[in-house]
This record gives sequence, structure tokens and C-alpha cells, in this order.
Amino acid sequence: MNERIPSISPIYGSGAMLQERNKVLRNTYWLLAMSLVPTVLGAWLGVATGITQSLNGGLGLVVFLGGAFGFIYAIEKTKNSAAGVPVLLGFTFFMGLMLSRMIAMVLGFKNGPDLIMTAFGGTAGVFFVMASLSSVIKRDLSGMGKWLFVGALAIMVGGIINVFVGSTAGMMAISVAAIGVFSAFMLYDLKRIVDGGETNYISATLALYLDIINVFQSLLALLGIFGGERD
Repeated sequence: MNERIPSISPIYGSGAMLQERNKVLRNTYWLLAMSLVPTVLGAWLGVATGITQSLNGGLGLVVFLGGAFGFIYAIEKTKNSAAGVPVLLGFTFFMGLMLSRMIAMVLGFKNGPDLIMTAFGGTAGVFFVMASLSSVIKRDLSGMGKWLFVGALAIMVGGIINVFVGSTAGMMAISVAAIGVFSAFMLYDLKRIVDGGETNYISATLALYLDIINVFQSLLALLGIFGGERD
């Protein structure tokens, strides 16, 4: 009878781990969907009131970086407590508010609403493809992390420089690079959850949200540059 114990324990352990991974993935998807609501509200408030229109150049950069990194720090500090979800949703509201300036500019085009919906649809498509790939790829993708981090850092530095330079070509190059890097980051972050490398759904949601918002705003910037129609 004892000889059956070793064969039962690994099966039970594997099943328990798989159940835990599925729970993290399910909670992440629910929280990610919920996080879009404050984002939309923040963007709507920013467009309706014009509260972010004065955040130009260096001032806007300081407010954005200070607010974003402050929220990210707070999320990591509270991710294991009941305060974690409200802090994350507060961050997504802030990001919507910061995004409202670009959205207001795009809405200034005759086909602005269509461009926004196209960017949203494109982002959803990228997420669907990466989610599908994460469930079928068997290879360990953990080695991608350091290269993607370097790419994201280079994009951030380039974006900061371009705030002061104001180059349209620079914005195009940064947007194209951001779509590539953060789409790959999306796959990397989803694969980490699937493989059990990320066990906290708040941290997982934060990572995926940052991937999604970067792909969306980069797509929107490119659509505005190439497809914006003036009245």
C-alpha cells in the first residue's frame, strides 16, 4: 500500500500547482478588465475638463514620472494587503488622466473617434495573440526579461529626450519600438503567470496593464500621425 504513495503525491502536487496558476491567471484577467474602467473615467475627465492641457514639456514629464513611479511603489508595497486593489485602480485612473491629453489631440481630427477605436481594437488583437501564444509555447522565456527591460529603458530615455526635442520622426520611431517591445513584454508576462513564475495577481495585473497602455498609446500616436484627417 505504501508503494502507491510516491505515485500519488506528484500528481496531487501538480494538480494543486495547476489550480493555483489558473486562479492567479483568472484573477489577473478580472482585475485587468476592471482596471480599464478607471482608465476610461480618467481619460474622459481629462478630456472634458482639459485639466491636463497645461502639462506641457518638462512639467508634464515630472508629473507623469512622479505620479507613475509613486503609484507603482505603493502598489508593490500593498500588493499582499486589502489596499492593493484600490491603489492599483487609483493608478489606472491616473494613467487615464495622463492619457487624456493625447486623446484630446486625436479627437481634434475629423476621424478622431475612429482612430481611437482602431487603436483599442489593435491593442486587443495584440493581447489576444500573445495570450494564445503564452498557452501553447512550451519554451522557457525567462531569458527575454533582461533584454526587454533594456529595450523599455531605451524607449523611456528616448521618449524623455523627445519631449524636449519635439521630433515627429522621433515619436514615430519610439512608437514603433514601443509596440514591438511591449507586445513581447505582454507575452513574457503572460508566460510567467502560466509557468507559475508570478503568483501575485496584483503584480501580474500591473505588469500587463503597463504593457497594454504602452501598446495602445503608441498605436494611437502612429494612427494620429499617419491617419489623422483635418477638417
